[in-house]
Amino acid sequence: MIHRPSLPHPEGSVFRTDDSRDGHVADSSSHRWFREFLPTVHRNSLTYSSVQANPITGERSPRWVSDRNWSSAMGLRDRNWSSAMGLRDRNRNGREWTANGFVPEPRTTKLEDGTDGSGGVNRWMDIRPSSRKCEFWNRDSSMGWFRASTASGVVMIRKSLISQASHHSTRRGVIARNFQHETLRKKSTSAAPVPRPVPLSKLTDSFLDGSSSVYLEELQRTWENDPSSVDASWDNFFRNFTGQVSSSPGLCGQTIQESMQLLLLARAYQVNGHLKANLDPLKMEEREFPQDLNIATYGFSDADLDREFFIGVWRMSGFLAENQKVMTLRSMINWLEKAYCGSIGYEYMHIADRDQCNWLREKIEEVDPEMYNKDRRVVILDRLIWSTQFENFLATKWTAAKRFGLEGGETLIPGMKEMFDRAADLGVESITIGMSHRGRLNVLGNVVRKPLSQIFNEFSGGIKPVDEAGLYTGTGDVKYHLGTSYDRPTRSGKKLHLSLVANPSHLEAVDPVVIGKIRAKQYYTNDSDRTKNMAVLIHGDGSFAGQGVVYETLHLSGLPNYTTGGTIHIVVNNQVAFTTDPSCGRSSQYCTDVAKTLNAPIFHVNGDDMEAVVYVCELAAEWRQKFHSDVVVDIVCYRRFGHNEIDEPSFTQPKMYQIIQGHPTSLEIYQKKLVELGQISADEIQRIHGKVKSILNEEFANSKDYVPKKRDWLSNYWAGFKSPEQISRIQNTGVKPDILKTVGKAITILPEDFDAHKAVKRIFDLRAQMIETGQGIDWAVGEALAFATLLIEGNHVRLSGQDVERGTFSHRHAVIHDQKTGAKYCPLDHIRINQNEEMFTVSNSSLSEFGVLGFELGYSMENPNSLVLWEAQFGDFSNGAQVIFDQFLSSGESKWLRQTGLVVLLPHGYDGQGPEHSSARVERFLQMSGDNPYVIPEMDPTLCNQIQECNWQVANVTTPANYFHLLRRQIHRDFRKPLIVIAPKNLLRHKDCKSNLSDFDDVEGHPGFDKQGTRFKRLIKDKNDHSELEEGIRRLVLCSGKLYYELDDKRTKDGIKDVAICRVEQLCPFPYDLIKRELKRYPKAEIVWCQEEPMNMGAYNYVAPRLCTAMKSVNRGFMDDIKYVGRSPSAATATGFASVHTKEQKDLIKKALQFDSIQ
Repeated sequence: MIHRPSLPHPEGSVFRTDDSRDGHVADSSSHRWFREFLPTVHRNSLTYSSVQANPITGERSPRWVSDRNWSSAMGLRDRNWSSAMGLRDRNRNGREWTANGFVPEPRTTKLEDGTDGSGGVNRWMDIRPSSRKCEFWNRDSSMGWFRASTASGVVMIRKSLISQASHHSTRRGVIARNFQHETLRKKSTSAAPVPRPVPLSKLTDSFLDGSSSVYLEELQRTWENDPSSVDASWDNFFRNFTGQVSSSPGLCGQTIQESMQLLLLARAYQVNGHLKANLDPLKMEEREFPQDLNIATYGFSDADLDREFFIGVWRMSGFLAENQKVMTLRSMINWLEKAYCGSIGYEYMHIADRDQCNWLREKIEEVDPEMYNKDRRVVILDRLIWSTQFENFLATKWTAAKRFGLEGGETLIPGMKEMFDRAADLGVESITIGMSHRGRLNVLGNVVRKPLSQIFNEFSGGIKPVDEAGLYTGTGDVKYHLGTSYDRPTRSGKKLHLSLVANPSHLEAVDPVVIGKIRAKQYYTNDSDRTKNMAVLIHGDGSFAGQGVVYETLHLSGLPNYTTGGTIHIVVNNQVAFTTDPSCGRSSQYCTDVAKTLNAPIFHVNGDDMEAVVYVCELAAEWRQKFHSDVVVDIVCYRRFGHNEIDEPSFTQPKMYQIIQGHPTSLEIYQKKLVELGQISADEIQRIHGKVKSILNEEFANSKDYVPKKRDWLSNYWAGFKSPEQISRIQNTGVKPDILKTVGKAITILPEDFDAHKAVKRIFDLRAQMIETGQGIDWAVGEALAFATLLIEGNHVRLSGQDVERGTFSHRHAVIHDQKTGAKYCPLDHIRINQNEEMFTVSNSSLSEFGVLGFELGYSMENPNSLVLWEAQFGDFSNGAQVIFDQFLSSGESKWLRQTGLVVLLPHGYDGQGPEHSSARVERFLQMSGDNPYVIPEMDPTLCNQIQECNWQVANVTTPANYFHLLRRQIHRDFRKPLIVIAPKNLLRHKDCKSNLSDFDDVEGHPGFDKQGTRFKRLIKDKNDHSELEEGIRRLVLCSGKLYYELDDKRTKDGIKDVAICRVEQLCPFPYDLIKRELKRYPKAEIVWCQEEPMNMGAYNYVAPRLCTAMKSVNRGFMDDIKYVGRSPSAATATGFASVHTKEQKDLIKKALQFDSIQ
């Protein structure tokens, strides 16, 4: 029998609020009931609809709205809950409260007709069942508060509600999804601040005593004496209730108060049962079980255990289902204990969607959960033996090697396999896995099926993989970082493609990469409903709670252009992070609490209960496929050894490891269980062990001769793409003029019936004029032409980042907004006939660098036939994603043989905006570049050898046409390299930063056409014709980026003729051949590198040694002959004083062009 643990917070019991004064978590079990049975409770007010029945009586009453925060109106403070009906035994103007049902109404309360009934004083509204009107009473002292927790008592009225369906049940859909509570339109009302509701666990007073239940009982006695003395709706309710009781022997003594108490007890198990669940295999935690799971809290004693009760609830499922049979209190407790306090602890009552909660409740609270038969259990055992024996084998053969084994958490492997089998049965065809080092080798060998001989070979030292073209040069990585893929047959005979993404030791950094890769898979397989491709992320308990990228990744799950239809998160919770105890590693109760922000269900499970692990893993797969949202499985286990196998854990966790030394393995526990159940014999177990050991030894023998031959990094999409050792030729990137004209019109014309902003309309009119005349093409149009021409060729284009739809600098306007309707229009969505709506995607992202850049990196790795771009809001902010740059983008191909053509756009430029909005830190990207500064590579202008041998490209382009060719070059080549673009800011509208349409085409003789055709220019020579003055040029100024225009403007104004200025458009790889050409052209010129960044930043320290190498090759001098012009070394990237910036900029420009030699 599966041991089931407990449930969390009530299904939708969350009222999302904005009032930060009340620090309680919004997870009260009562709030769900209140929302379900009080017809129109809304976020900002307590609202009664004139077309709805009174929540207690079914009587219709005028609509009224309280503009106070609803927790005050409901009385969610330290008041007795029994005042939920607004009842107190105090006199009000000579009237008795006991049976009146008053509800407080604050000063500014207004009726539906807009009148103010308060008259400037505090009033009360009488909503007595027999009253058809609102009566107001002056408030002269404290009033009973309306506590939401007693709303659960209303569940006993379900029959009455059904009978009143004509005006109640048909109107229940007022609660919107996604935490939103619709507010009915009102006249002359204003929104009120919304406080946080008090969770059930925080209530300090009793749930049981008070006048609300007394009121119901008194009303019942009145009805029994004379049914006509109460309102017809109460008459209907009591008839239903007593009819129910009379039909069930033994129930005649059940009071309404007891019914309410039983409902609260059941809800307490659903909310807090997980706190009592048996989750810790080591049983180290001294736990105090919550009092709300004790029957005495609800007024019951052992004498009541064999009494029979009825507790069915209208529109509820599981234990509280309306058709629930009568049962004793003892059987109720046993049922709830079995469901919620076994080896699984469920947290799901924070979820706002009732259908989701009901679905889970049915799974959790089923009377007889499906038992695993003998054949199924033998399969599970076989998988657990593989998991355990694999770790034992590695420990025996390589005793001193680091492998970050899974000992203590071996049940992960059978759990994953069963999860994948279930997912395949539900329609999943591909699963991409991301995980860190703990247990990674076991997952590689037993789940993804990487050849065991290859894994063993890597333990023995390993060799680089060889393919048909020869040795793939790369650094490689340690064995517990590598990935692989495999088409795995499932238990039902289906094929499931599995991929494990390579990752660094930076914990959780791979999470967004996996999610991006899955999103790309879904696009390329037309998986629009997101059911065929699924992501599984495996976390550690310390990193899941501690690493910010976890939340950044979770936060993407519901965004339209980032969602993948749900991710399954598995936490291998070994209850210690290296040497840090959980109490020092997180502030929350569970490491998984961050996932509650998504309304994700969380299943905590004892890692020693093999079948419980399998059950929740399968349940997670079912949830993901049913609701297309994230779900978390928290496997509470332990780490049998230290952080690694040569680490001594007893230094810091002595008590834990004393317990672990005597603790049986999960395999021993499960074998014993199956033998005791008679499911398998000891001999059969030994035969399985013998089979596994035999295969492991055979693979070990084969590992000695293992030679990797196939480059598994190439999927079908990458067939034909070349490694750095295979020669690739440069291709032209120009486009035929008629195509340029056609797509140019498409990107500059708006629909006639579209009401664009007048300023945007002027921009598009100007763009249309650019295309028509073929002159003055600006940066935004050049970029749009690159995207459009790639789309015409059938390529997928995706651009994301903060504010990219409009552009940080309001230059792009890729998405236009109708000023009247708010409708959106994207011209690039209409380039091709019947264009796929995702073929061009431009999307504003969440305010995240790490998570979003990681997502786009993963997206770009899936298919080479796509141009994927990420743009930072400012280049300065990109270092929020430094881990992605350092560990993936700059070194991924070298370590893991994975190519990507991702383009990163980093706005950069010194224009007086201070140290936070000036620099993309180009020096960091150049420092990570892998080219040799002292060796000039083969520079055949028709070949790409230099780029292929480098780890990435860094460019700082200065013309729209060159930017156009740079982007198209990313696709028009048979290999992929990352591209870092130091993007401009003030060049976006600079009067001289323009191109003609002829610079984009491929017509021979046009300005962009040279000996090899039309393509990206790595260096742009001086615009002036110095053919007659070449030997008379006294200085050659080399620069990069927008500084060129400032230097040229100063040179023109001062009439300087003997200074040449060349722009280095591609910094890395360094254009040695073109630099040598310019050095030869100006043999007597002083060589200057000019930049606007400080000396310790910018490109200077990268350029100088390479420029020196080029100079030596043409006998032009040494390092001392290179003169530096720029800002002095600085700790900050730029000054924050505008006047200082202006002076510095003028000085460096003046110095670069001065007549005297530069010192």
